[in-house]
Formats: sequence, structure tokens, C-alpha cells
Amino acid sequence: MSRFHNEKDYLHGSSECTGVLLVNLGTPDAPTTKALRRYLAEFLSDPRVVEIPRVLWLMILYGAVLPRRPAKSAALYRSIWQEGGSPLMVYSKQQQHALQKEMQIRFKGEVKIELAMRYGNPSIKAGLERLQQQGARRLLVFPLYPQYSAATTATSYDAVFKVMNTWRWVPELRFVGQYHDHPAYIEALVKSVKAHWKAQPRGDLLLMSFHGVPKRNLMLGDPYHCQCHKTGRLLAERLGLKDNEWRVTFQSRFGKAEWLQPYTDKTLEALPAEGIKNVDVVCPGFTVDCLETLEEIAAENCENFKQAGG
Repeated sequence: MSRFHNEKDYLHGSSECTGVLLVNLGTPDAPTTKALRRYLAEFLSDPRVVEIPRVLWLMILYGAVLPRRPAKSAALYRSIWQEGGSPLMVYSKQQQHALQKEMQIRFKGEVKIELAMRYGNPSIKAGLERLQQQGARRLLVFPLYPQYSAATTATSYDAVFKVMNTWRWVPELRFVGQYHDHPAYIEALVKSVKAHWKAQPRGDLLLMSFHGVPKRNLMLGDPYHCQCHKTGRLLAERLGLKDNEWRVTFQSRFGKAEWLQPYTDKTLEALPAEGIKNVDVVCPGFTVDCLETLEEIAAENCENFKQAGG
């Protein structure tokens, strides 16, 4: 038996199209302990995500993390869960549908858009197979991470390669590596911040909070830290901010190792003592609202900032 899947559905002369696979990180299927355990097991088992000796980490993961963390995470997800699912899934689908509508207008059905999650559902395998069934002979894989990191962008590549390693007819393949300094991306951030300032009084400081990664990743050559700071600088320049009117920080650290600093939570707790009582927080690394923006920033860190005197 061949190791490669046959192309039984292919007919010579059949119509072809270009496929775009949007890839986001992922979300549990439900805000339950069982669903979170399954999701976290897949996510935290990825060697791109946790780069410590494999045997040691799996002992920690299954002995300490998975018995405790899922219940706590499930409670946090329940606080933001929507009728259509997790916010990340709901808003990612909205992006997919809006982009498909635009492509239909521009290219008359010659471009098909599918959504996939690196962890959980819909899987990258399922997304690729849907595009294959629609006749996609040219494929653009678009990880929805503006700033490149091995723990996000590269692992999306890994998953695509793993699937295509079993295909007999592999399509022409391209990847979006990063878009941290693309003018359209910066302009979208500018519009978002200005819309907030129009709706709410402008704060004393604009805090640009990016998802953190271990500092070790930077030392090993990951460009993520540099690209976050470039995004921050370009956004500040377009908004006409002075150096003391904005900062870049990093959130969502996990474990005891040192992560990229300054930390968002520690910064927010310290700002009132510096005389900064009103802060605007934007999260440029997240393409849609999710647990990290809605619960960690808008709820938990907002409350901590107020408790500190903000």
C-alpha cells in the first residue's frame, strides 16, 4: 500500500482555484475541564512551544500541569464564552467570511478561504483537505501572527508540512512569514486606537501589550522581540506619540523561567506610583479578541491597575 493518499476525486480538466488557509492558535471546544485538558495537552505537548528536554517536560505536564490547570482555565473561558463559542473562534470565522466575500468580488470565486487552528478544531489537516476538495492547486498559508515566532508561526508550518507529507499531488505552496511592519497592518492599528480615543477620553499612556515568550527564545535567535518593538515604534510614529507617551510590554508568561520584559502586569501595577492614572492598552499581536485580551487584560489586569491606584 502506498504511503501517499490517492487522488481518486481528481479529474483531468477539472476547475482549479487558489486556496488561502488562515491559521490561528486555537481554542477549546467548550469551557469545560475535560475540553481544556484535551486542548492544553495538545498545545503544551508541542516542542516548539515548550523547549526543554522532552522527557522532563512531559513528566511536568502530565504530573503537575494537566491535573490542575484545566479547571482554572475552564472557569476563565466560561467568563468570556459566547453563544457561538469562544471569542477567538467567533471572530476568526467573521474574518474568514469577510475575506471570502471580498475575494468573491475581486476574483469571482477563484480564491477559496478556509480557517484552521493549530491546536483544536477545525484542524489544519481538515482545512487543507477542504481546500484540496475545492480544487486548490495554489495555496497560501497565512498564520495570523503579525510578529514571527517559532512557537507560533513555525509550528503552523510544521503542521502543514506534516499533512502534505502524505499527499501525492502537493499544490504550489507559499507562506506568510510575518507582517509586523506592513503599512496596511499598521494603518489598521492606527484606526483601532483612534476609534478608541474618539469613544473614550485619551489616557496618559498607550501601553502596547504583546504576548510574551521565554527570554531564551530571543537569545537563540527568534526575531519576535525585535519585530514587536518595530511594530510599537511604527504605531507610535503614526499616532504622533512622544517617547514618554507609549511603552511596549509583554503579557501571559507561564512557568518560572524569565520571559521577555517588561511584564504587562507588573508595569500596570507600578504606573499609578509614577503618577500615571489613566492608561490605554492595545494588543497589536492578537488579530482577534480572545482569552488574553478579554479576560487577562480587560478584566484581570484592569482590576489590578485600579487596585494599585489607577
